[in-house]
Amino acid sequence: MSDCLFCGIAAGTVPADVIYQTDEVVAFRDLHPQAPLHALVIPRKHIATINDITPEDQTVIGEMYLAAAQIVGEAGLSESGFRTVMNCNRQGGQTVYHIHLHVLGGRQMHWPPG
Repeated sequence: MSDCLFCGIAAGTVPADVIYQTDEVVAFRDLHPQAPLHALVIPRKHIATINDITPEDQTVIGEMYLAAAQIVGEAGLSESGFRTVMNCNRQGGQTVYHIHLHVLGGRQMHWPPG
């Protein structure tokens, strides 16, 4: 989608601090980090919300989590712990309508998240 911020980042036309990328996913640092490590992992394919994921998207969703594991591993946070979360729609806290996996670590996480 031409007006999607995250599609622009995936295409390389919108600048971002990219920390990981493959043919299917891109990960970059969040502009408003909520933890010492706060990355967003997105599929290159535009998928607006979790509700829009189809059976054909299973592989790319798996790649998003594999990317998260590699990012926290490289940051040295695999053993101490981290959080991954994907928001869906307005009441779920989604603000950009292109699915994105938040990867947070480097501090104690609290529950419930709020």
